[in-house]
Amino acid sequence: MNKKLLFLVNVDWFFLSHRLPIALKALQEGYDVHLACNFIEQRDYIESLGIKTHQISFSRSGKGFVEEIKTLKDINVLFSKLRPEIVHGVTIKPVLYGGVIGRFKSIQGFVGAISGLGLVFVAKGMKAKIFRTFIKALYKLAFGHDNKAIIFQNEADRQVLLNAGVLSEQDCKMIRGSGADLQTYSPKELPQGTTTFIMAARLLKEKGVNEFIDAAREVKNKGFDARFLLVGDPDSGNPNSFTHEDLKLWEKEGYVEVLGHRTDIPELFSQSHVVVLPSFYGEGLPKVLIEAAACGRAIITTDNPGCSAAVVSGETGIIVPAQDVGSLVAAMEQFLQFPTQLQSMGKAGRKLAEEEFDVNSVVQQHLNIYSELMA
Repeated sequence: MNKKLLFLVNVDWFFLSHRLPIALKALQEGYDVHLACNFIEQRDYIESLGIKTHQISFSRSGKGFVEEIKTLKDINVLFSKLRPEIVHGVTIKPVLYGGVIGRFKSIQGFVGAISGLGLVFVAKGMKAKIFRTFIKALYKLAFGHDNKAIIFQNEADRQVLLNAGVLSEQDCKMIRGSGADLQTYSPKELPQGTTTFIMAARLLKEKGVNEFIDAAREVKNKGFDARFLLVGDPDSGNPNSFTHEDLKLWEKEGYVEVLGHRTDIPELFSQSHVVVLPSFYGEGLPKVLIEAAACGRAIITTDNPGCSAAVVSGETGIIVPAQDVGSLVAAMEQFLQFPTQLQSMGKAGRKLAEEEFDVNSVVQQHLNIYSELMA
């Protein structure tokens, strides 16, 4: 009988964008692959690929105690019924809940993918401190499985959890991001004409959307010839999301071109000169920055740990302080005044992507971890 591999993820679109290549390769390798998550609209498509699906409703706001208890019960029932050999939790709640429940079930191996730590370890104030103490205890409980691998995307997150005393160094694995398909995300010649800055992200406050718009306003008001493209939709499941009314206001102001959700990111990057992500969110290693590097585009991002880990400062992009519009504007002006850097940084970014971010390498590293846990 094939070994059962269960992915536990918050929502279907995240699985498709960040973990699907791993699941497909696991299928090829003979695993019986299952996905448990909150399905929005992609369940039929996922099942058509040969992946068995199970509905688990993760509340992404995290404010309903009754909802959280129900989710834990549903995971417990699923683990008892399915009896997977390996559980691969992805994102914070699936890692914590899957790890805790998995300790009391006959699961051979547990994989926890730390794709960012959110804001809990950087938030300030007494309430945040109390909550952080609770979360540390939960991580320690979740990481108590005897046969586990905890995957980090950047060194800063690994150090945070090591310093918190919730796991040992021998259980840590480092895989830099989710990878990019280097054929799909391939370098194209820089377009002629107006220098174009593009931001593609979920439209959350912590992603730096306000900072991007404020910087666009300031650059344009200084008289520079520049375009600013904003790609992404509001995330109704996240309490820190912008709204469709906000998008209409930005469109009316005219400083940025609001493109909404798009599936042609490689083409949009090829039409742009610089990819911008002014995030101050607890990122792992943002996939959009990996894809930007693969497309040979210069990057502006922040010193937020996950973001800065995707860039070689001064070589593949410019790193600015988080939530610092002035520094963001200065970085944009640097590219506008010294456009030769667009070419040199883009080439260096592509080289970095080929060396570090190839999705085939990322997939194989995950399959190797599964094999180690099954040995």
